[in-house]
Amino acid sequence: MAQRKPIRRLLKKPIKLEDKLKNTDKLSGHIQELEKESVEFSIDELHSQVANAFGNSADLKFIEGKRNERNIIVVFLESMVDATNLKETTSKFFSSISPKLQPLNNVDELSSYCKEVFGGASFKIVNTRDETINEIINGSIVIFVERIDKALAINMMNGEKRSVSEPTSQTVIRGPKDSFIESISTNVSLIRRRIRNKNLHFEQYTIGEDTQTSVYLGFIKGIANEAIVQEVRNRLEKIKVSAIFESGNIEELIADKTFTLFPLALNTERPDSVAANLIEGKMVILIDGTPFALIVPAVFVNFFESPEDYYQSFFLGSFLRMIRYLSFMIALLTPSLYVGVLTYHHELLPTTLLLSVIAQREGIPFPAVVEVLVMELTFEILREAGVRMPRVVGQMVSIVGALVIGQAAAEAGIISNIMIIIVSITAIANFVSPIYSFATASRLLRFLLILFAAILGLYGVLIVLVAMVAHLSSLRSFGVPYLAPIAPFIIEDQKDVFVRFPFWTMKKRPKYLRAESGKKVFTSSPPSPPPMKGGNTS
Repeated sequence: MAQRKPIRRLLKKPIKLEDKLKNTDKLSGHIQELEKESVEFSIDELHSQVANAFGNSADLKFIEGKRNERNIIVVFLESMVDATNLKETTSKFFSSISPKLQPLNNVDELSSYCKEVFGGASFKIVNTRDETINEIINGSIVIFVERIDKALAINMMNGEKRSVSEPTSQTVIRGPKDSFIESISTNVSLIRRRIRNKNLHFEQYTIGEDTQTSVYLGFIKGIANEAIVQEVRNRLEKIKVSAIFESGNIEELIADKTFTLFPLALNTERPDSVAANLIEGKMVILIDGTPFALIVPAVFVNFFESPEDYYQSFFLGSFLRMIRYLSFMIALLTPSLYVGVLTYHHELLPTTLLLSVIAQREGIPFPAVVEVLVMELTFEILREAGVRMPRVVGQMVSIVGALVIGQAAAEAGIISNIMIIIVSITAIANFVSPIYSFATASRLLRFLLILFAAILGLYGVLIVLVAMVAHLSSLRSFGVPYLAPIAPFIIEDQKDVFVRFPFWTMKKRPKYLRAESGKKVFTSSPPSPPPMKGGNTS
């Protein structure tokens, strides 16, 4: 580790009393002598060293002034600080008529002055060059005062940020409409407004040697399993990279080292979803500069849950959740089943349906596997084009393109009409998944299933499914089995897996997350009111 350089190297080295005072009896005389001496730092040297540290950046600014006949220099990055606060602060320091004007002879007096003048403003005393540079990068102004070998850093980060708006990737009909933004402090406040608990803790990490990105680990002490929390801490501390820009970078670096298509962390931009998972005993990882938070550990069933399941009646919530499981299987298996049945297993189809399919495929020059792959790849291209194109025309191009290309291909005899139906159903079912990163797993596995169906028929589909289940059983998310509470089967946790039971029946948190306290999540439902007698409502 590089040796930390003190700030006094930026200034002229101050005189040390112990070097001059050999006799304690002459202490008072030497103090009077030192008070008369003028110890001034070199402005040119300070300019040169700080400017060289930032490569003479265009937004690095210096403000020079005097106070009580002492030179003062303010250093800051113009692009990172708030101009209004900067003007007010410098005017207070340089003003000679301020009612709070007082001598600044040492660090204690400087700190006391800041407490009186700036009140609750965030400031700190820094005494090394590395600390000074870090404070400037993080949006602070650093003030150098003559004869003081330490500097004052006042946080004045530019307050410009995107306002809180509705979620774009995880929308709901009923429920909160706010979402995270790119400011980590705002995201923390959105969580604390929902969980007003003193045990909600956030631990800060700085990750990325070049980006110095702020990362917060949040959990509720006493609810979260301490062993899992410590595992998350260890993985965050071991990250050694040059840059972090999005939660996906952190997700890839802290996930269990397993080659898998399935996400091992849940990402969301909804504060209510994060709050609910924290109450369950999970942890949240917030990254400055992105509106997506990571929830860990994540298990397979979490990717079929939506916040809206808990805002509707439990009958509707259960029905919608079963629809999501069915849609996942449709998106994963439909094209491969079509290829396997038409290529090897005609006898599985009813005679009338088989004759209809054969009639539609009459004259098609390609085998079923080529027909499916061409249509699936075409749809993936259209979907990607719709995402990347300007928002005004993107949706129109993707829809019109699919209709025009599909209709034209069917009329030209390249593909059959039933193939268009299958690809459309598959695509629509893929969009049902509430978590986009999980839907990509079924998109990729679908191509593998199609290839095995073309080679081995439905036996190939079965082989891939067995391998997939075995792979899911072997996965761990921060030590938690990925298929919990299905495998291992935990009967008391089945109230919120395939169906959602009423709130008053879910009295405890998931067993695979439970801390030693085992506190209840929800209380029992209130008893029914007693029957009224004689129609008296008083």
